[in-house]
Amino acid sequence: MLQYKAPIMDMKFLIEDVFQYYPHYEKYPEFAEATPDLVDAILQECAKFCENELLPLNQSADKEGCKFDNGVVTTPTGFKEAYKKYVEGGWQSLSHPVEHGGQGLPPSLGMAKQEMMGTSNWSWAMYPGLSHGAMNTIQTHGTPEQKELYLTPLTEGTWTGTMCLTEPQCGTDLGQVKTKATPNGDGTYDITGTKIFISAGEHDLTDNIIHIVLARLPGAPEGTRGISLFIVPKVQVDQQGNLGEGNNVVCGAIEDKMGIKGSSTAVLNFDNAKGVLIGPENKGLECMFTFMNTARVGTALQGVCASELAYQNSLLYAKERLSMRALTGKKCPDQVADPIIVHPDVRKMLMTQKAISEGGRAMVYYTAKIADEIEMAKTDAERKAADDRLGFITPILKAFLTELGCESASHGMQIFGGHGYIKEWGMEQIVRDVRISTLYEGTTGIQALDLLGRKILLTRGKSLKAFTKEVLTFCKDKSMISKNPHKRQMNKFVWALSKNVANWQQYSMRLALKAKKDRDVVGSASVDYLMYSGYIMMGYFWAQMAQTAYEKLATDVENRDFYRAKIKTAEFYFERLLPRTKSLAKTMMADPKTLMQLDQDLLSFT
Repeated sequence: MLQYKAPIMDMKFLIEDVFQYYPHYEKYPEFAEATPDLVDAILQECAKFCENELLPLNQSADKEGCKFDNGVVTTPTGFKEAYKKYVEGGWQSLSHPVEHGGQGLPPSLGMAKQEMMGTSNWSWAMYPGLSHGAMNTIQTHGTPEQKELYLTPLTEGTWTGTMCLTEPQCGTDLGQVKTKATPNGDGTYDITGTKIFISAGEHDLTDNIIHIVLARLPGAPEGTRGISLFIVPKVQVDQQGNLGEGNNVVCGAIEDKMGIKGSSTAVLNFDNAKGVLIGPENKGLECMFTFMNTARVGTALQGVCASELAYQNSLLYAKERLSMRALTGKKCPDQVADPIIVHPDVRKMLMTQKAISEGGRAMVYYTAKIADEIEMAKTDAERKAADDRLGFITPILKAFLTELGCESASHGMQIFGGHGYIKEWGMEQIVRDVRISTLYEGTTGIQALDLLGRKILLTRGKSLKAFTKEVLTFCKDKSMISKNPHKRQMNKFVWALSKNVANWQQYSMRLALKAKKDRDVVGSASVDYLMYSGYIMMGYFWAQMAQTAYEKLATDVENRDFYRAKIKTAEFYFERLLPRTKSLAKTMMADPKTLMQLDQDLLSFT
């Protein structure tokens, strides 16, 4: 049986000390209620809900799965009851605007909520999670009438939302979208087409589902320039918000998947379903990226959640499982063998899990502050500046943290040995559940192309320069030439970090020059470049956590072992994980000809 205890102390360490959320909240009058006492109460109550209501459903939902019968989807036992408690507790409305029934608390606090829910039961958390992107899209691009009609029930959680992009013939290449939108002359449109891989596309948790759908208007330009975005409810809604007839949105099937079996992944058939345009005509792709960025950061969180769940359970098992004696002599002479945690290889896997979980959490919480800034921006210039920062970080977070989440889950299975392969223990489920995170919302390869191709090469490294400047400023402020009282202890971190950042800048320039001569360089180097960037970025946050831990230990703070552990984990990261950049640098700079010189016919095994 899987175990989970919300890591509230670690979360508060980031919120209060590393990223100093409270001075950040004080900049915005709208966040006045986000006081330390209230935030602590929210974290504690959310932890109870997740540990007591969601975690017990995790493995049973995987075993039972969703049921499909003639267009009707039934979620696993207990999901509907848990969702009712979720709505009654006001959890959906936590970080959404007051004018539409929300509590007006910061989006960054909502991210902490999502982490606990996702770790305890990712499949269940997907149902309310998909709504956030729909709500953000309507909030940003919808008309006042659309906001009034749809946002209140979505905020309350009485309705849920989805994102309908993918079609049988296209996923990443949205220029191939064929779903049609025919104007009716009264402001509505008839939407016709098939969408696949729609997470939470059909279920029994709410009476209505609001679909955000990509479709083409008559005479629209070809490719991505001719895509528009529409709001299409499962059940028609009048102007007063009352539900009417069904809207010709039919679930044709749900997918039989490797993992996340408690989440319904639907095939949706739109047959002249009534919808309304959101945003300008033929600008659907631009509007959709509001949704996509939200979804991608949320998917990055899945990697952290899987890593945390795998780590907690691996640690418990490693302390209890007895096997062989420590190489340095008996550690538990009164027992038949020593616990496996004494063995260096097991300890290496546990430390890797810990470094990934806590380092990944820091990356996400840093990003959550930027989401606050976007939400509360007073001018277009402020919003764009924050959005550019988020746009640069998002592909790194999404791909890097999900790949490391898979690594952490795999370590968990390895620590459990044969028991890790048995369903009862839950480790193989974590491996299966997290694997999708590297695929949906844009594969690792697609995120890598976005980072290197769009965010680096097309902008001449503008966002990279801004981020590396921030990192190098931190290094200078904590270095041996600074007034930092902990500069000697921090030297091992800032020296390695500053050297890696300088290399990051140089390699980016060299790749840009190589790509001018051979465009295959972009595709050849992109994944290695993204992972290389991710390790340096995580190193920055581990250095911050180490500095904060030294500062706390210089006071009479309680729980001193917690802060000592932070420093030791940072040392492990810099000694064991950050050096992975060396091999990644070698491979990302390699000539792409070794990938492309073999004729495709010669790849045949016949």
